[in-house]
Amino acid sequence: MSSAVPEPSRKPPRPQAVLAVLETHRLSPHLVRVVAGGPGFEDLQECDATDRYAKLLFAKPELGLVPPYDLAALKQDLPSGDRPVKRTYTIRWLDRAARRLAIDFVVHGDAGIAGPWAAAAVPGDTLVLMGPSGKWSPDPTADWHLFVGDESALPAIAAGIEALHPAAVGHAYLEVDSAAGIIPLDAPPGLELHWLHRDGQVAGTTTLLADAVAAGPWPGGRVDAFVHGERGAMKALRDVLFRDKGLARSQVSLSGYWAYGREEDTFQAEKREPIGQILDD
Repeated sequence: MSSAVPEPSRKPPRPQAVLAVLETHRLSPHLVRVVAGGPGFEDLQECDATDRYAKLLFAKPELGLVPPYDLAALKQDLPSGDRPVKRTYTIRWLDRAARRLAIDFVVHGDAGIAGPWAAAAVPGDTLVLMGPSGKWSPDPTADWHLFVGDESALPAIAAGIEALHPAAVGHAYLEVDSAAGIIPLDAPPGLELHWLHRDGQVAGTTTLLADAVAAGPWPGGRVDAFVHGERGAMKALRDVLFRDKGLARSQVSLSGYWAYGREEDTFQAEKREPIGQILDD
């Protein structure tokens, strides 16, 4: 008598929210905000974390694919180069009552997929996303707060700063291309903003962030740190925070959002390999 072998269970596909672009804003030469909303808002997941992020899906317009996309079927039917691609972005703010959200995109000319899309987006364009998800919120019991990141982390850092108690204190080290990249941040009076300018150096090739944190003020007491950006810079900051400053891993949210010289798909694949790991297990 033979017994049937059960098929491996598969996770149900994550719901996709199909939104319409409502407006766009150029926040700086390299940062574009896209505000989107509409009936598809009801398909967004609930998430209370401050660092909410979503998977955005971009399909080639010439293929005429209609969202929500059946990703499993498209994987079978289309070559890899024609399937919708996923990009991970922080949700800058989300208003469920108004059914609107904002996502800030770093734009460097025609490089990449999401940036050029955001730069050219107009009201009525479609934005497809899955999520949001998130893990981190500021620790209200910390003695002081530390934020460190480049342009890619600005949206999450801005959201984190806005979530602080008005009496919170600390330091934020923010790397941008030049003074033109500085944007207004609603920070408590006790949080000092340190804007670091690359001044023509290529993003992902400097040691500005690690050098500034290593040499900057370090208040006493327990710190809650949010440190995100280019992978190489994050590895340098790992050494500063854990080796030199003696922080525990529980005090630090540390992650690479991108890697210099890597396309997004390659970077995401490498995150599962030793080359892409920032924190050892």
